[in-house]
Amino acid sequence: MGDTDRPPGQQPGQQWRLPRQLQMAPELVRLLLRTPPPPAPGQPEPTAEEIASQTLAQQEVIEEVITEVESAIVVDREYRLKAWRLAGLGLLIVITIAVTLGRLFVGGPPTVAELREQAGVDTWPSLAIGVKDDQFGTAYYDPVEKRWSGFDIDIAYMIAEDLGFRREDVQFYGMESEDRARMQADDPVGGERVPVHMVIASYSITQTREDMAGVTFSQGYLDTEQSVLTLKGHSPVAALKDLAGRKVCSLSTSTSQSALEDFKAIVIRKNRVRECFALLDSRQVEAISTDAAILAGWKHRYPEKYDHFDLGLDATERWGVNVGENLALKELVDLTLYRSWADPKDSRWEEAFDRNFQVEVAANGGTPIAAAHQPRVERPDVRWLPWEDPLG
Repeated sequence: MGDTDRPPGQQPGQQWRLPRQLQMAPELVRLLLRTPPPPAPGQPEPTAEEIASQTLAQQEVIEEVITEVESAIVVDREYRLKAWRLAGLGLLIVITIAVTLGRLFVGGPPTVAELREQAGVDTWPSLAIGVKDDQFGTAYYDPVEKRWSGFDIDIAYMIAEDLGFRREDVQFYGMESEDRARMQADDPVGGERVPVHMVIASYSITQTREDMAGVTFSQGYLDTEQSVLTLKGHSPVAALKDLAGRKVCSLSTSTSQSALEDFKAIVIRKNRVRECFALLDSRQVEAISTDAAILAGWKHRYPEKYDHFDLGLDATERWGVNVGENLALKELVDLTLYRSWADPKDSRWEEAFDRNFQVEVAANGGTPIAAAHQPRVERPDVRWLPWEDPLG
């Protein structure tokens, strides 16, 4: 309440009360109305004029006291009403602040800092990622240049960057298809089994895989489809039915197997795609069938050696990151994918696509490789503090 809201005569910081003369008003009225005592012996009786004059004086004093009391009562009511209003407003502000702070710091989904603590990210000296090592354009390790390249590799670096790891802190381990669910790879130096923090290895999201122990997928980061590759000059393969009764190589545990078996193809399973190409080159199989994004890289590398055919299937193969049982890490990975999808200033996904897949389009003719846009990513359930930017 400002100085203008204080009752008349009140000093700053002083508790207001009725003026002293008004506090004594009832007693004063009683004294004035009291019958005057009789005159002392020997004193003359008051005249009628004196009695009337005294009565008028008493009446004036009484009226003045009543007026002052009524005015004080009105001021008191106004003051108390303002005080109650201010107290109510203050209480509302306090409650609002308490609820807001409670939501920010106590209730609701976890913050990024809490997710990092739950995932254990800040305790990792390096980031171990299981990838493929023989898929041109997707994930390939050049033993001569000792360099990793491919779309999956770029996505791995994008996630690692947002987790706070430098490129030199990322350790890639080539793995076989069957090891993607186990989250383990072979150490090329010591030959021992190495657990990895995540798997980014052309791993399609399916309900069957999600029901497996040790498999938790992020949201999708690439859409592709199943296709077929043959040696140059093979008769066109327009549909899976054209492979009925033919030997076809596919990757172990891949989603392509079931479609081939449905059309009575003889499926030869291998853990690495280079093993399938060794069989194709030696004509032990007639074709290779797996995700188009994988086969397109081999066609691009050896354009005069192979033919790549589109099967026209409606089913989409959506790749995701397997984080094992680390649910907090899944949210952090999803956060990177969400930022990449939602932030128009974040072009890392588009640059990775152009660098690895767009350059393969010409060599693959009219056969689709992968969708040229990032799959939609739903915003992760993360609690943002007022000073944080959800898009990084």
